[in-house]
Amino acid sequence: MRPLLTASAIAGLVALGLTACQREPAPAAEAPPPAPAAAAPAPAPVVPTAEGAWSPAITAEDFAARVQKLASDQFEGRKPGTVGERLTTAYLKDQFEQIGLKPGNAGSWFQTVPMVETTMVDADQVALDVKGSGGEARFAFGTDMVLGTLDGSLEVELEDSDVLFLGYGVDAPDQQWNDFDGIDVKGKTIIVLVNDPGWGSQDAELFKGRALTYYGRWTYKFEEAARKGAAAALIVHEDAGAGYPWGVVQAGWSGPQQSLPASEDPAPRLKAAGWLTSDAARRLFATAGQDFDALKKSADVRGFKPVALGAKLSTRFTNTVTRSTSENVLALLPGTTRADEVIVYTAHWDHLGKDEHLQGDQIYNGAVDNATGVAALLEIAEAFKHQQPAPERSILFLAVTLEESGLLGSAYYAAHPAYPLAKTVANINIDALPVIGRSKDVSVIGLGQSELDAYVTAAAEAQNRTITPDASPEKGFFFRSDHVNFARGGVPALYAAGGEDLVEGGTEAGARAEADYNTHRYHKPADEFDPNWDLRGTIEDLDLLYAVGRRLAGESTFPQWKPGADFRRPQ
Repeated sequence: MRPLLTASAIAGLVALGLTACQREPAPAAEAPPPAPAAAAPAPAPVVPTAEGAWSPAITAEDFAARVQKLASDQFEGRKPGTVGERLTTAYLKDQFEQIGLKPGNAGSWFQTVPMVETTMVDADQVALDVKGSGGEARFAFGTDMVLGTLDGSLEVELEDSDVLFLGYGVDAPDQQWNDFDGIDVKGKTIIVLVNDPGWGSQDAELFKGRALTYYGRWTYKFEEAARKGAAAALIVHEDAGAGYPWGVVQAGWSGPQQSLPASEDPAPRLKAAGWLTSDAARRLFATAGQDFDALKKSADVRGFKPVALGAKLSTRFTNTVTRSTSENVLALLPGTTRADEVIVYTAHWDHLGKDEHLQGDQIYNGAVDNATGVAALLEIAEAFKHQQPAPERSILFLAVTLEESGLLGSAYYAAHPAYPLAKTVANINIDALPVIGRSKDVSVIGLGQSELDAYVTAAAEAQNRTITPDASPEKGFFFRSDHVNFARGGVPALYAAGGEDLVEGGTEAGARAEADYNTHRYHKPADEFDPNWDLRGTIEDLDLLYAVGRRLAGESTFPQWKPGADFRRPQ
């Protein structure tokens, strides 16, 4: 999920002038300075369209109505495997059917995704106990760390497990970097840093400098630790390197955890994995008689060697494991002349559900993340359905599940595509649209990778907007939404939305709004529909994404990856 811009009260700063008393007579009064230009008036609140009274055009009123519905308490946070899922997928099927689309999966509106759900029993009683030369310490679930199993174990027990510091936990032959060099981690607990060495050192020559690579993803770190035989791995969290605050980690690792069964995802899995806060890591290293900050700095330099901390870690917890399913929703608009060639629009419908342990509001409504993306699918689908002439290529609207659990729904689709990936023209992914007004720029995540750059540039120029690359490449947005599974399958993918340079307020206002959303609403119950959102820029974004698809649907060529890109088209 991309934690992008959302609504916030963007207040102007007012300078107060102070006058001093003077003993000498005051000079003749001068003309008063001109009054500052009045701020542009806020747009009137959008009145959502009444159910069923949809316009064939892309409109703010229709979009708002659909977001409001999907993000309502009735849908209970759209958690896979719950009543909220059944309400969501039924709503989407009905909406696509009303638009006039056809079932997109061999006569079915749905693609069943197998799911394993693991729930820790009495998580609030689970702790990590560490003892070393500097004493003993206990770390509490939620406040100091989060923990879970990735291999579906019912019982997990670590007793006096040796603790090692492995830098970034990266073995990257292409970068001539191996944090595992010269040490055996089998059966031990490793502690690793978030992100990758290029981020830590801010060295443009290491990996991709500030830009997070796949080696910086938490999923890679846990897989690599399992590949090397570790019993457990803990990632040290920091807001800047992760791209999100500790509360996001805490919420994501609390409650049931979903995964694909091993038969669908054969990557190695750890018996125990989790995260530590930075403060907890400092305390843990001190317990071992070590300086966390000094060792952290040493891990940024080529030639780093892993460190045995001389500490022992113990924990014990029990899980319940159930097998169930969730659903991707697929709706198809068949092409007129090249129906076997497909453009896929994606957005994830799932969110975090509800947490009965919370005081007050317990529902993670997920309005921006990602009711906006799903509403966009419906709006763009309507535009295509009423397009004249009708699109020559087929358009698939794919609302995927289990994005919040690790992009699992899109991973399953990429492994079991309803239409061959070799015949898939492009993927256009929509996740967490900004709702803060018009922007002068369009941010393209992964700019420079594929020929889709030219398509989105042309569409932006038609709106008098410019293209900008990801403003925060260290946050790894390219790896945090569903398009990446299409890219890994070789399909060029576009992930774009309004940038930070707002028409009203510029980059300062845009950055302030992003920070406000990430701090107060991202992955929190406060991510709710707000009738005061400024949707003018959001609708421009939808028009742009529709324009890209419309052009692709009328062509006969297939966009390619650019030379030097990380991916290749399927043959």
